[in-house]
Amino acid sequence: MSATLTLPRADGSLEPYRLVGTPIARPAAVPTFSRIAYAAAHVVSDPLADLQPWNRPAIDWDTTMAFRHHLWALGFRIAEAMDTSQRGMGLDWAGAQELIRRSLTEARTVAGADLACGAGTDHLSPSDTRSLDDVIRAYETQIGFVERHGGRSIMMASRALAHIARSPDDYGKVYGHILRQAKDKVVLHWLGDMFDPQLKGYWGSENFEDAVDAVLSIIEENKAKVEGIKISLLDNAYEVALRNRLPDGVLCFTGDDFNYAELIEGDGRKYSHALLGIFDAVAPSASKALASLAAGDVATFRNVIEPTVPLSRKIFETPTQYYKAGVVFLAWLNGHQKHFTMPAGMQSARGVLHYADIFRLADKANVLDKPDLAMERMKAFLVTQGF
Repeated sequence: MSATLTLPRADGSLEPYRLVGTPIARPAAVPTFSRIAYAAAHVVSDPLADLQPWNRPAIDWDTTMAFRHHLWALGFRIAEAMDTSQRGMGLDWAGAQELIRRSLTEARTVAGADLACGAGTDHLSPSDTRSLDDVIRAYETQIGFVERHGGRSIMMASRALAHIARSPDDYGKVYGHILRQAKDKVVLHWLGDMFDPQLKGYWGSENFEDAVDAVLSIIEENKAKVEGIKISLLDNAYEVALRNRLPDGVLCFTGDDFNYAELIEGDGRKYSHALLGIFDAVAPSASKALASLAAGDVATFRNVIEPTVPLSRKIFETPTQYYKAGVVFLAWLNGHQKHFTMPAGMQSARGVLHYADIFRLADKANVLDKPDLAMERMKAFLVTQGF
């Protein structure tokens, strides 16, 4: 196959593009990392069974589970049923329950496999929320489900709580109640409104310093039940400010898909662990980089992971909540699924120019695992777009 194809540009012109990347080799054995690394994983739709893709999307469970094996083999833990799986944007609570059940069962078949499961309140509509007790009951339902199936919880940010809460004290009441009764340690989840506009003002304030004070108060009062906190504000200064104030033993998990390379490496004194959607898309590169960092080879860590950052910034560009489309696009290009369709038709959330840029940046970042297949599929995609 020719290593050249024609790609559209923003000015309306077309340009020939020749592949330049080199695929990252798979490790001979499951690597070990010096950072805890969760990859938030996507789900694969089943277009042949998708009778109501917007309202009741069908999931290809076999291919979805196969992708989890891909991540485990590269050394990752999995953050299951999180926003990367289209929670609240195609995957409802019923679908999330099935995903959690299947993934927990699948993990038991793999030596060393680990995962934590997103538990939130998305079965409770914000408009139907009348009190903080409604939010508490919703969290109890979902965390209870995860615990009954032998899983650990990531306490997802709640649209219902953001809707009903009137002060930081309201957040303290809800989180304190849930954490006190949690069976295991929980990872908290601070998702910025660039990922979900309904979470604006989370922790009771739109001011970062006030929000940090509120969440740190919750953590201090419940630190025996808090493994760590994932922060996704796409601002490394905010993450470092929070990280520097966390109590001993409470971990910071970067969810910053713009600045993860430097945050994971750290500043020589502190560093962040990782819980990232981009690791779904660049898993072989991230695995090699993290293994190199664990071996003390900082130069290789940087050389491998830093080229993925421009790709990630493109995938997560505004409107950021549509980043899932780019993640699944790369899964398709790399042969992890047979089609580029998504629950709720989310593939339509980005345009052809966006996908063309992802292709270019993925190639330059050495993220195209099977270049010939990626070329073939990119050409087919462009034909459907009129090119």
